[in-house]
Amino acid sequence: MTTLIQYASLNPTPWKNGGGCTTEILASPPGATMDDFDFRISLATIAQSGPFSTFPGVDRTLSLVDGGNVVLDVGNERKVALSDKEPVVAFPGEVPVSATVDGSPTIDFNVMTRRGRCSHQVERRVVHDFSTLERRSTLTILFLAEGESLTVYSSRERMSMVRYDAVVLDREEVWTLEAPRATVFVVDIIPDEDE
Repeated sequence: MTTLIQYASLNPTPWKNGGGCTTEILASPPGATMDDFDFRISLATIAQSGPFSTFPGVDRTLSLVDGGNVVLDVGNERKVALSDKEPVVAFPGEVPVSATVDGSPTIDFNVMTRRGRCSHQVERRVVHDFSTLERRSTLTILFLAEGESLTVYSSRERMSMVRYDAVVLDREEVWTLEAPRATVFVVDIIPDEDE
């Protein structure tokens, strides 16, 4: 069943270190904690510089949605300036990562999958008027990162989204995205073949 997740209905949770907050958009299995999820998709605010929590056995993709630049020091091996020029970075959850906030707080889209259970792919797409989205996995989530609204429809369903809403796409193989201009993240969750 296709599900619209309205951002206005979600509740943010402060980080333990006080450096920001996170709003869970979708996690599996339902009711999973930070220690036992198969996958977790969230929107996080990074308000001040500091270390990230580590997640052994988890792969992460972080995407800049709004705000100033943030520099990530990934395992003391590489530094990535998460910005409009490079808005997406992927890294293993067990690697120590620290963030340096440059100016205003940032809002970031976060996808995490536990190795051995599932993996993920994140595509950043800019929609001008119309765009066609073909399903590539058993579970596809569409997140509206930028733009006032977006209409998503198939031959049988039609939904309207506002900024930071998400849609869990189901059944249909081809969807049309319609907006004067919008930036979306398309997340494919791929179950592990051994599961």
